[in-house]
Amino acid sequence: MEETLGSGWGKNLWFVGSEFTVADIQLSFPLEMAALRAGLDISQPKLMGFLDRIHARPAYRRALERGRAYELLN
Repeated sequence: MEETLGSGWGKNLWFVGSEFTVADIQLSFPLEMAALRAGLDISQPKLMGFLDRIHARPAYRRALERGRAYELLN
């Protein structure tokens, strides 16, 4: 997954290209899980940057405000 971000033209901030798509939302959930679970290392800079961009989106923050933070299998 690390190689997919920034591959091709080298400028992709999202998984399908330069634009945010539903594919990015779908891929955010397994990455969130990997970030929370011990033994799974997603410390690759592009993947962490991807999660940072997802978390910085205004719609993501509004969803957390409305529904509260979620916990994945803690």
